[in-house]
Amino acid sequence: MAPLNGGRGVQATHLRRTNERLVLQCLRRAGEASKADIARATHLTSAAVGGIITDLERMGLIETVGKRQGARGQPATLMKLNATGAYGIGVRLDRTAIETALVDFTGTVLDRRMHDTVLPAPEDAIALILADITKMLGRLPSHHRSRIAGVGLAQPFNLEAWLSELDLPAELFRRWRDVDLRGELERELHFPVTVENDGNAATIAELFHGLGQAHDDFLYLYMGAAIGGGVVIGGDCLTGSRGNGGDVAMMLVSPSRLPSTAPARGPHDILLSRASLKAMDRHLKFHGAAITGMTARRSAVEGGGKAVGEWLDDCVDALVPAILNASALLDAPLVVIDSDLGASLLDA
Repeated sequence: MAPLNGGRGVQATHLRRTNERLVLQCLRRAGEASKADIARATHLTSAAVGGIITDLERMGLIETVGKRQGARGQPATLMKLNATGAYGIGVRLDRTAIETALVDFTGTVLDRRMHDTVLPAPEDAIALILADITKMLGRLPSHHRSRIAGVGLAQPFNLEAWLSELDLPAELFRRWRDVDLRGELERELHFPVTVENDGNAATIAELFHGLGQAHDDFLYLYMGAAIGGGVVIGGDCLTGSRGNGGDVAMMLVSPSRLPSTAPARGPHDILLSRASLKAMDRHLKFHGAAITGMTARRSAVEGGGKAVGEWLDDCVDALVPAILNASALLDAPLVVIDSDLGASLLDA
């Protein structure tokens, strides 16, 4: 058995790190805050917050931005994250896209590279990601490159799932079955790599940098080639026991009536089959349109037309009961819908 004082030391260090993350999370969501603001938001004591603030300032992760004059007493000192205090690299590995981004400590994207392509062979995908990261690091001043905190890798946990629904070749994705992408990137980059389900990663981004800055409870839906999502309750992303919390793609819906959709195997289908960009591609191709990537999708949606309208009606018809059921279960008052296509699709 380890010495009791050693156990207390480990626990104290872990508690300290947890409290530091709480303070940073508070500043990330608030933008600017005083020590009193942070203490109220995190339920930590003023003394604890003061000590953490001192340490974070010394590490260069936060900075003072000025004073806020109150009705009475001394003006409060306001703190914020130091944008150049640390940097991170985000990699999104999807079945039909690879995206890499360089962000500063506030989450501002400094550089982004996007490849709109069906996932290539593992060795080709890794080479592509490494080349993009190398170019991005060249944008940073040399004395800032030591401030790279690590790489965040967002990907579906099972790349071989739903391939038939997404009209993708199974033999291509079998090559990814035993690939340790996290290990490969760590060996090549010498940075720590953290892996997260892509739906949860997008939800956390919305929590920190989107509507989550003003709302603590919401259901987040992301419509890409497939449809994914996440759940935020009480300001925290609920990842679930296996990391698949908010897996809306598997929610049961009634079968589609579109002639482009294969008949359902039973009385129900899954949301993925109706509310996804692949479902839109399938219907447009059924009507003779050539959909070769994101640019063609965006043009099709912006141009409207009968086929797009038919798919939109079918998509909304599937989304409405799924959203109402999820909202009733979660008691979440807000639903955020995001998409690779952006405003053109969301407005429609």
